Amino acid sequence: MTVHDITDQFLAILLREVGGTRRRWRNVIGPVKLYSAETHPHCNWSITPGGDAGENSAVERVADRLRDKYPIIG
Repeated sequence: MTVHDITDQFLAILLREVGGTRRRWRNVIGPVKLYSAETHPHCNWSITPGGDAGENSAVERVADRLRDKYPIIG
């Protein structure tokens, strides 16, 4: 799983569950920040959504699910 793959996962889930456009969700999600697995052994990636309250809440719910499935990405 790569940064690109996790972004694709976010987009697929958000489009299916919430609707909207890929472009809007890509802007809301923003960049996936990747950290060293050595210094972040439980989860080496994060996001900082930049949408409205409802959009950010949807992104955070998806992020929690994806962190459970993919805590370490490369």
